[in-house]
Parts: sequence; C-alpha cells; structure tokens
Amino acid sequence: MAGMNDTPGGERIHIGFFGRRNAGKSSVVNAVTGQELAVVSDVRGTTTDPVTKSMEILPLGPVVVIDTPGFDDEGGLGELRVRETRQILNKTDIAVLVIDASEGMSECDKELITLFNDKNIPYISVYNKADLTGAGPVPDGGNAGGHDTKKDLYVSALTGEGIDALKERIASLRPADDGRRLIADKISSGDLILLVVPIDKAAPKGRLILPQQQTIRDILDSGAAALTVRDSELAETLERLGQCRPSLVITDSQVFGKVDSIVPKEIPLTSFSILMARYKGLLENAVRGIAAIDELKDGDTVLIAEGCTHHRQCGDIGSVKIPKWLSEYTGKDLVYRTVSGTEFPEDLSPYALVIHCGGCMLNEREVRYRSKCAADQGVPITNYGTMIAFVHGILDRSLEIFPELNCK
Repeated sequence: MAGMNDTPGGERIHIGFFGRRNAGKSSVVNAVTGQELAVVSDVRGTTTDPVTKSMEILPLGPVVVIDTPGFDDEGGLGELRVRETRQILNKTDIAVLVIDASEGMSECDKELITLFNDKNIPYISVYNKADLTGAGPVPDGGNAGGHDTKKDLYVSALTGEGIDALKERIASLRPADDGRRLIADKISSGDLILLVVPIDKAAPKGRLILPQQQTIRDILDSGAAALTVRDSELAETLERLGQCRPSLVITDSQVFGKVDSIVPKEIPLTSFSILMARYKGLLENAVRGIAAIDELKDGDTVLIAEGCTHHRQCGDIGSVKIPKWLSEYTGKDLVYRTVSGTEFPEDLSPYALVIHCGGCMLNEREVRYRSKCAADQGVPITNYGTMIAFVHGILDRSLEIFPELNCK
C-alpha cells in the first residue's frame, strides 16, 4: 500500500530536457539523475518518445524528469514526436535546453527558447560536450539576440564537469511556494471535518484515492480532526455525533445529491473534486463555464477529460455517470468524447463544453494550460464536481466556503 507521505506526480516539480537530436540530452539526463534513465547512442534520434521518471534529486527533492525526442526530428513520425514534445512543455516547470557545444546554438534551439519565453517557463541553456571544446561558462553574461546568456552553462555528461553546478542552477529555478492549500485555509485547529467516501468498484483496493488522501493530510496538518465514513453510514454517524456537529462535510461528487439530502443545510458542504479544482487553479473558470450547460443543443459535442488513465468499469464516472446526469438534466441529444492522461486536444473548436476532472494527477501548470486553451478558444470549461453539483441543484451550497470567487 502506498504511503500517504509519498509525493504524488502532480505535486512534483517537472523538469524537461529539450534540444536537437544527438545534442546529448539523454546523456545529460543520466548524469543529472545518476541513473541510466535514458538510452544513449551516437545514432541521431535514439529517443523516440518522452521518457518520464519520478525520483528524488538533491538539492531539489521530489521531481519528475522528462527526456524528450529531438525537436528537429524529421518525417511523418518526426512531426508527431515534435508535437508530443510541444505538449510536454505544457507541464514543464523548469526547462533544460541541451546544446551541442561543438556546434553551438542552432535555429532549432532559438525556437525552443522562444517557446520557453512564450510559456513563461524558466530555463537553462546547457552546452554539452564541453570536454571536446574546452569551453567554459560565459564570464559576464549578457543578452545576445534576445537570449540571456546568463542562463548558459557548459557541462560534460561524459566527464561529469559542470553537472553539480547544473543541479544547483536547476534548484535555483524551483517555483516558490505560493501557499496554496487544499482546505487548510478554510478550517481552524480543533475543527471536526467529516469526509464522505463511497467505496465502489473503481476505488483502488486497500487505498483511498489521491484527492481523499491529500485532503486528510491537509486537515491533519492544520490541527483539525478528519472523520471518514461511507455514504451508507453518513446519516447514522451524524445522529451519533449529536450536538458535536462537523464544521464542514466534504464528499465524493458521485454521491453529492444523496449527501446533500442528509447533511443539515446549516453545515457547509463541498466535494473533493471542487477542492482539487481550486487547488489546481481551475475552479474560477469551472464555475464561470457552468452557464454553458443551459445553452447546450441537440447534437452538441461535450469533451470529458481526465488527467489519469484507468481501466473503465461499469458505472465509470467519466464515461457513464456524467453523460447520464448531463443528458437527463438538459434533455438534449448530446455527443460525448472522452480523453484521458496526457491526451488533450489542441483544437477545442468542435466542442460546446469541456468537463475536466479535478486534475489530481496533473501538475498545476498543465491544468492551468488546459483551462487557458479553452478560454483562448472561447470554449467553456467546467469540472466534474462543479457540474455534478449544478445538475443536482446544489452548486451554490457547494461554493459557500469560497466567497472570494470572482466568476462574473
């Protein structure tokens, strides 16, 4: 059973290594990680798909390292690989541009720097194979052709020269803690928080799902108490608690309607999915986008996007329950498309609405990117918990603890 102290992938700093074929990206990745993470070869284009590894790197701590295919790949398959590399940028917190020191910076490298700047990704330009050139760091830094040479670093993956300095430079770019919390900022020490967790076929055997684990940890860190029950025992538990009523009830969205009918109206109620959407930066757009549900017409296509991949079972929330609830609420003949994992369309124009999961398996940068894609293309986006609360007529109640929301 996974420990609750294990850092989820969505909470780790994502470090992407980019560059041309045969610049030595994989060699630099292996040198930085101290592992044979990526296959190394003199053959151009050895890395044909992104290689991803969750690990600990000092002094950074928990990270996800991503080795990408060459950005100058050619042919039909090459175009697909370049497209996939562009998608990796959407979840990259820190970019490492690996340049062949013997060849210098190319137009391809400059294009990548432009992309880093456009996406506001902090980056380092690493000139690999310094052992072949005798090159060293630019002494004074400066700005050449729009490229900040203060970001340059010369290394040799072969000899290890400059690798420790590279690790330190990467660590210096680590995003500052912005104080985001799942729920701790909405509760006080000594509060009793009641969590409603239905146990269904999709639940991992012997474990709670990630948003439930993270919420429990955040409650405990704040000095409050977390009491967890199944929806089948909720009414009995509230009765036994008597006057010791919980300060807040947090439920799995799938039983939102049932829980709302049981929990007294004076007790605040929300869902794990709504909390996760706020934590990942999606909630404001999700609440704003909910109005599109009442505008849906027969034949409209709705995109249902999940950040994780799992074996879909009978009663799956994304492919079964949400389409059922939405069709019942609207009374419209809608078309549904589901995507999962890293799959997310660049072109959202075919869709009248995007319904996204809470995003617990994605990092904040990728969730915000997807939300921005929808906003830029004029396609409304909402999320599972917000949509489920809306169609059950309890959206206002589920958002009462967030008076600061500015969704007009």
